[in-house]
Amino acid sequence: MKIPKRLQPLVDDGLIDEVISRLMSGKEADVFVVRSSGEIRCAKVYKDAVKRSFKKAAQYQEGRKVRGGRQARAMGKRSSYGRQLEEEIWQNAEVDALSRLSRAGVRVPDTYYCIDGVLLMELVCDEDGDVAPQLGHVTLTQEQAIEQYKMMIHYIKLMLCTGIIHGDLSEFNVLVDTNGPVIIDLPQAVNAAANNSAQAMFTRDVNNMRRYYGEFAPSLLKTQYAKEMWALFEEASLTPNTTLSGEFEDSTEAADVDAILDEIQAAEYEEFDRLERIKNADEE
Repeated sequence: MKIPKRLQPLVDDGLIDEVISRLMSGKEADVFVVRSSGEIRCAKVYKDAVKRSFKKAAQYQEGRKVRGGRQARAMGKRSSYGRQLEEEIWQNAEVDALSRLSRAGVRVPDTYYCIDGVLLMELVCDEDGDVAPQLGHVTLTQEQAIEQYKMMIHYIKLMLCTGIIHGDLSEFNVLVDTNGPVIIDLPQAVNAAANNSAQAMFTRDVNNMRRYYGEFAPSLLKTQYAKEMWALFEEASLTPNTTLSGEFEDSTEAADVDAILDEIQAAEYEEFDRLERIKNADEE
């Protein structure tokens, strides 16, 4: 295929040998299948902010570190330099999250380079060498759903122990290969300790997984892993070795109305986004 303009510099520098095909076009990036160093990999080309349709980006970026006062002021003034910094932070967040999560034992794609808004990384494949399907396109038995849900909860626990929340986790951001689920798409990764919306986003992530796997194993719909893990996290007692029960007894104290409203709003947004993705997938 014709080499996309954004990939040409990597081809010129010998980092990409061949652009094979376009894999997908998403809300924040286009992804291409490429040959690099003799291997089939994928190149994620981030879209410019003006073309990116990811909603509430500022909410996800809250709590991310900025290198210094000058950079913070530039971003606050929305100057061209400030917007460039925001793009770098957005892109580097995914590279940083993928690297940290891989070291923590979470199944994510390996990364190789991130240059000029292009992330070169592992192409997750199935046993036949084809691109692994999204979880949302996989039909599971009850036993498979229970086993994969257990794995996903373990990965989410490891993520939270690392201080990272996916922020947009759903059946569309998980691939399934022969060894189970692989978590992808983390440019919006949230700082669990420094973002005011962290709990609502974490709850949405976990409950999205519960909802999807619960379609195949209804007993999973009764689990309360989001509440259990967050309570342990707030107590600083959640560790990678913590054994979870999936049970949680709500406090009898007065409800935090603002937090409840935040969760309702987050759930409404996620359902709208989910339906939009299904619609777009059907149209492709």
